[in-house]
Amino acid sequence: MPVVSRFEIESRQYLDEQGRACGAMPECARDLATLTELYRQMVLARSFDQKMLALQRTGQLGTFASGVGKEAIDVGVVSAMKPEDALLVTYRETTAQLARGVSLLELLIYWGGDERGSNFAVPRGDYPVCITIASHCCHAVGAAYAFKYRKQPRVAVCMLGDGATSKGEFYEAMNGAGIWRLPIVFVVTNNQWAISVPRAAQTAAQTLAQKAIAAGIPGIQVDGNDVVAVRDVALEAMERARSGGGPALIEALSYRLADHTTADDASRYRSADEVVAAWKREPIGRLRNYLLAQGAWSRPEEEALLKSCSEQIQAATQAYLAHPPPQPAQMFDHLHAVLPAAWAWQREEALDGSSHDGSDHTR
Repeated sequence: MPVVSRFEIESRQYLDEQGRACGAMPECARDLATLTELYRQMVLARSFDQKMLALQRTGQLGTFASGVGKEAIDVGVVSAMKPEDALLVTYRETTAQLARGVSLLELLIYWGGDERGSNFAVPRGDYPVCITIASHCCHAVGAAYAFKYRKQPRVAVCMLGDGATSKGEFYEAMNGAGIWRLPIVFVVTNNQWAISVPRAAQTAAQTLAQKAIAAGIPGIQVDGNDVVAVRDVALEAMERARSGGGPALIEALSYRLADHTTADDASRYRSADEVVAAWKREPIGRLRNYLLAQGAWSRPEEEALLKSCSEQIQAATQAYLAHPPPQPAQMFDHLHAVLPAAWAWQREEALDGSSHDGSDHTR
């Protein structure tokens, strides 16, 4: 029988678990100034993540999805983007949003339940957090289609989790991106768990990267704890997309070191030994070791960074706690460009606090 086609999935890694170079390093690994800045972003994000958890546990923040363990994926991908590109994220990409310029205060406001936090000053072209699983994949295809139609050299970057690759919206988005050769890069964080469902119970596919093949899209797997590898792969994919080469899918291997959200207890479905083993592969210590070995980082700089992060986060927290809460009428302000008449009277009542049964406003 003739073989009509063959496929393979490349896997890329440059730093081992101890932060030592394994094999020839890419061009971006020699840019120690950029890697140092990425390290700073990762440390700030993890410190902020810890503060967010503390605020939630003390009733000062809503349910929060920790991103601890995926910092290298977020900053590595964002570092390959240009300001005019569009980032579409789920609820676990706080680090990516920080790296794109969303402020600590804006993120606190959003996770405090105030939609005004989505109206971030920078970057205006990025999309708000998508809570529903995989639906933003279709939004990303729409954005990329618009970029191509307008002949703009922009890329839509869609970040999602491994569980989202089992949703129909993901496959529909991949199919559209492939057939239209859109400037879009899908970044799948394979953190091994979709809430309590392990990777092995989600799909029989050997890799998640190979799910791109059926859509005619190149897929690649990368060590998501290795920021050098993530940045290298993302730079290639985005340059290809920006120059008209079409979409790509990146599967970044990682591990969800925290609970799914603050409403979850992961100890009920995974072992402590598994989590301990995963902590040995985490990305921040790996990059720190590499920078120390290259003479690009020092213990005094580490202490100064931690102090600076603490001060920034404390200032943002105080500003958040002092921020006036949203008024009831604001629940109507983020639904429509022009509020339908059937709801307009309700908004007026919310503004003046009066009661009305609404019987004469039925439409």
